Amino acid sequence: MARIAVLDDSRFMRNLVTKLLEEGGHEAVPCEESSLSGIQDRLQALAPDLVLTDYQMPGCNGLTVARIAHQQRADLPVLLLTATHDPAVEEALLKQQPLSILHKPVQGSELLAAVTRMLG
Repeated sequence: MARIAVLDDSRFMRNLVTKLLEEGGHEAVPCEESSLSGIQDRLQALAPDLVLTDYQMPGCNGLTVARIAHQQRADLPVLLLTATHDPAVEEALLKQQPLSILHKPVQGSELLAAVTRMLG
């Protein structure tokens, strides 16, 4: 079982993803923080095995979340959910390794498979 921080500005998506992860046997911790310092503090306190984040959020986007995660632990896997299909954005995101991108809408089985793959 892995501890997974779930960051999304949508309460519906946070709850949905949290439920899917818990059904997959993981400890999912929903995070409402959207400010840079709030996310830094929350990730530091949680010490997650994986960070799952939305890309487009007010205050702090998924790229910034990935950078924060990797500043705290360089090998911390980040799984990013996005509806964005912009090649320039994806190129910038994929420079933040380890990081994987899933495009919305995503099926529960696809999400769990990506989590398993990233946790290796």
